[in-house]
Amino acid sequence: MNKNVEIIKVNKKSKLKKIKENRELLLLTVPGALWFLIFAYLPMFGVIVAFKDWKINGGFMQSLITSKWVGLDNFKFLFQSSDAWLITRNTVAYNLVFIVLGLAIPVTLAILLKEILNKRAAKFYQSAMFLPYFLSWVVVSYFLYAFLSPGQGFVNGILTNLGMDTVSWYTEPKYWPFIIIFMSQWKAMGYGTVVYLAAICGIDKTYYEAAMIDGATKWQQIKFITIPLLKPILIIMFITSVGGMFRGDMGLFYNLPKNSGALFPVTNVIDTYVYRGLMNLGNIGMSSAAGLYQSVVGLVLILVTNGIVRKIDNDNAFF
Repeated sequence: MNKNVEIIKVNKKSKLKKIKENRELLLLTVPGALWFLIFAYLPMFGVIVAFKDWKINGGFMQSLITSKWVGLDNFKFLFQSSDAWLITRNTVAYNLVFIVLGLAIPVTLAILLKEILNKRAAKFYQSAMFLPYFLSWVVVSYFLYAFLSPGQGFVNGILTNLGMDTVSWYTEPKYWPFIIIFMSQWKAMGYGTVVYLAAICGIDKTYYEAAMIDGATKWQQIKFITIPLLKPILIIMFITSVGGMFRGDMGLFYNLPKNSGALFPVTNVIDTYVYRGLMNLGNIGMSSAAGLYQSVVGLVLILVTNGIVRKIDNDNAFF
């Protein structure tokens, strides 16, 4: 018994010692911890709204207490909708493409930028690719409209000059999967490129020097040094991307197609469907249920993906 007490006292002293030794680092984490506590964890109490027939009656707490408990009825409304299969298919299919291209394109561009000998040119290309990331989807939607406008659009002007028929782009669903994928990658590739370029710059140059002495070509250096050493960051980005599989960018799927009803079969995702349902029906409970559903599925996907990664390569798993 005395030995156990002594062990506990030693452990407490060692923990206090570690806290004192790292107090500066711990103080630096306080703002971030408070931010997550206030804006990420405390609002989780609001998930109760997903199980209520929400009726505004005074303040939030009073409305929460007086609103009728409906259990899973809000989730049934979402899944029993005639559009449930359509919006789920669109959300998952687009995100699968985004994940694949979101890894392949930025990695390729980062490797190419690293190989440019003229560093001023490389910085210019990097800045040019990164600029679209800062643009709002509202702004991008008007840029796109300038190209695809049925009357005065740049693309239709070219088709007219070539003697071809013009296209009513905003009423033709068949073109929009390609437009959405292209625009999403155009806007996001700069950010991904910077992330992977930073990782490549952190690779020890002696690896490449040793490879060149052994007569390795550029492709062999990329294949056997760059890509294997990028694996940890690739896995991290992949796992986080999988977590958003059931989420859609509102700006991309709502603003870009100008909320055209003719394009709903290829642009309507869970987020836009919930938004339109909230605006038309004012059903806050159903909207909360959809958000909770997306979050839970995202968490499950991250856990499953991380579990698979842990079995294949434990060193690169999240936990």
